Amino acid sequence: MKKEIVVGVTGASGAIYARRLLEVLCKNVKVHLIVSEVAEKIAAHEGVSFRGLKAEYHANDKLFASIASGSHRYDGMVVIPCSSKTLAAIANGYADNLITRTADVCLKEGRTCILVTREMPLSKIHLKNMLAAHEAGATIMPASPGFYNRPDTIDDLVNMVVARVLDHLGVDHNLGQRWGGEDA
Repeated sequence: MKKEIVVGVTGASGAIYARRLLEVLCKNVKVHLIVSEVAEKIAAHEGVSFRGLKAEYHANDKLFASIASGSHRYDGMVVIPCSSKTLAAIANGYADNLITRTADVCLKEGRTCILVTREMPLSKIHLKNMLAAHEAGATIMPASPGFYNRPDTIDDLVNMVVARVLDHLGVDHNLGQRWGGEDA
């Protein structure tokens, strides 16, 4: 059976991470895509578009979408990038839009829920919200690429973060080198 993943894009800088993840997922996975209004504006400013992807698009204000129900089975969700506002909402069960409602359902159903945070520095509030989301079952993955693969381009850095997300979703990919240890 084909994997089914929900991707929520929120209003933090880093739309390029979402776009790259979607490019890979849409090849072999059924994708539900929710993009907040602020995310659309930030993505446009950053030169990123979410149009033309092979995904089922959902408006963020449509709380009656199938993915907002625990009876709709899907394998997991990624919020990428995840704004501090969305992190706070998810961490505290404040499900006022489709992204936060779907994440709430994902957590209550015990499904994989990955939050790719993008803010820095982090305040004590951000850290507490990350811990609360983690304690509720979310995986917190700050968009913090490694440099052991000696990246040459921004795409190399983006691919490193996206590869880690795909690993946690259990989706095969070929987005670059893995750490090989001292002998590599």
